[in-house]
Amino acid sequence: MTLSIDTPRSQAPAKKRTNWEKWGWIYMRASGVLLVVLIFGHLFSNLMVGDGVKAIDFGFVGGKLANPFWQVWDLLLLWLALIHGSNGMRTIVNDYVVRPGLAKGLKIALFLSAALLILLGTLVIFTFDPCPAGADPELLASFCTVS
Repeated sequence: MTLSIDTPRSQAPAKKRTNWEKWGWIYMRASGVLLVVLIFGHLFSNLMVGDGVKAIDFGFVGGKLANPFWQVWDLLLLWLALIHGSNGMRTIVNDYVVRPGLAKGLKIALFLSAALLILLGTLVIFTFDPCPAGADPELLASFCTVS
């Protein structure tokens, strides 16, 4: 009597599906490397160039956010960091939360909070105006000209 077992790949191939865990793993590695570059560039430009940490004030931030280069830099930093962190938290939920309903609720909360922070952060980066028109002159920064 001979017993034979079919090899696992001898069956008809299943429909191709996207392997989200693989792409999440790849994203974590790629975004991690890019985040290191972005973070150290951010720290270097803020702390080492010019007067260092003493120069960081409202005017410094206003000036940086008026420059399209720094807007894109900060946008990349914001998006990559929030998605990277949310994906890491999703992985922790997958590993440690055993109740499916709770896991789904936590992942929805993670997605919504990350999406809200990305939306608000992007809005601030591109709409920040340190000298809004019609504002009370006593509340404006010292570098703003009163019109």
